[in-house]
Amino acid sequence: MDYEIVIGLEVHAQLLTETKIFCGCRNKFTHEPNTNVCPVCLGQPGVLPVLNKKAFELGMKGALALNCEIPPRTKFDRKHYYYPDLPKNYQISQYDLPMSERGYLDINVDGVEKRIGITRAHLEEDAGKLMHSTDSSVVDLNRTGTPLLEIVSEPDMRSGAEAKAYLELLKLTLEYVGVSDCNMEEGSLRCDANISVRPFGQKELGTKNEIKNMNSFKGVEIALQLVAEKLFDATKKGEKIEQVTWGYSIEKQKIFKMRVKEEANDYRYFPEPDLPPVEVSREWVEQVRATLPELPRAKHTRFMDEYSLSDYDASVLMQDKPLAAYFEDVAKASGNPKDSANWVINDVAREMKERNISGISAFPVKPETLAELLALVKGNTINMPTARALFARLVQGETASPKDIVEKECLAQVSDSGALKEALEKIVAANPKQAAEIESGKHQTAMWFVGQIMKEMKGKADPQSVTQVIAERFGIDPGLLQKKK
Repeated sequence: MDYEIVIGLEVHAQLLTETKIFCGCRNKFTHEPNTNVCPVCLGQPGVLPVLNKKAFELGMKGALALNCEIPPRTKFDRKHYYYPDLPKNYQISQYDLPMSERGYLDINVDGVEKRIGITRAHLEEDAGKLMHSTDSSVVDLNRTGTPLLEIVSEPDMRSGAEAKAYLELLKLTLEYVGVSDCNMEEGSLRCDANISVRPFGQKELGTKNEIKNMNSFKGVEIALQLVAEKLFDATKKGEKIEQVTWGYSIEKQKIFKMRVKEEANDYRYFPEPDLPPVEVSREWVEQVRATLPELPRAKHTRFMDEYSLSDYDASVLMQDKPLAAYFEDVAKASGNPKDSANWVINDVAREMKERNISGISAFPVKPETLAELLALVKGNTINMPTARALFARLVQGETASPKDIVEKECLAQVSDSGALKEALEKIVAANPKQAAEIESGKHQTAMWFVGQIMKEMKGKADPQSVTQVIAERFGIDPGLLQKKK
């Protein structure tokens, strides 16, 4: 019997508010431990939480970007469990009336489109952070009360690759709309995965296993594969599947068993008595919807339609919203979107990586400057080697415009056939052996003469004109040389 794996993801994204969700403490990652705390987030007796409106609106914005519906009424609930970094011994979350539901994301894996349903996206508060060493454990409660948007998918994924693609697009979408920085290293985006196995064709889900608190795309893919292997093995042996919660070590790339069985009723949910229900008007929803920017998949489609980019180029640019905006500025200024994409994806991205430039806003070459450089190449004013050399100078801080540099330093490429023929004859006279090889039918030697002319002309010769002059001199088909160039 053949089996399939069934995967659903629960993603927690910290929201970009100045203060926490139910108190006025700063929401800041880098502050000293246990300095951004107060009686409310520490769960002291007699304190009352107050809902942060900005957190609610950011949650709504994220949910709308994920194609979720916003119901007219929502409420908060207490989720009870004990853990050393949860001072109140309960978490304020949402249970039966979440702030949004019934959304989706469309992913693409190996060219196949698939819609992944989103059951709900709801608000809750984060817990603190435990840090362990060999002889002690300490707790930092700064994170306690940080607003979280928990996004729960439908069990629609059937492989680690699909889970990874969904998580990548989810992260990118939240970054596009500006509701979370999604910094996985700092823990502002974390993922729990639910996984089960069942025979192909069976509708009922198998016994669920959970993998907790993964914070890398690759880690999700590896951990899912490791748990799937255990479940497949146990199923084929006829063993009973336990409801296990697993941890994953990214350093060792291994899973470890944390606990067995955990049901929703273990949390003893009941309505939060200190927070009233929230009534959400349709006007409020539409006001928030109006602030949504163009989303990643829409940008991908538009780049292909409007700029005739390939699926690959559009996909690469879509991954970085500021870089995509930089490309558009270059494309519009130059009127040459294809070359603009090539330069941004290859040259600009390479220089940013080599120089450790964190964002395109810090890149020294402005879009209009790069567009001017591209126009010089497109108009055959300069050749590609000269353009690359100029680009390197601009990255290093050259302030003069490409056009001014070309004029001042006489860098325009030489297309004059007379000058090129003169250079060729000089080289032929000095290298009769190579000339004889061409005349005897070894046409590949002609490419050696291309290099020699470029060297003689200090790299400023027009390659196409050079090829034409050599072809005429030795009676070679220019098309043959173009293929060998």
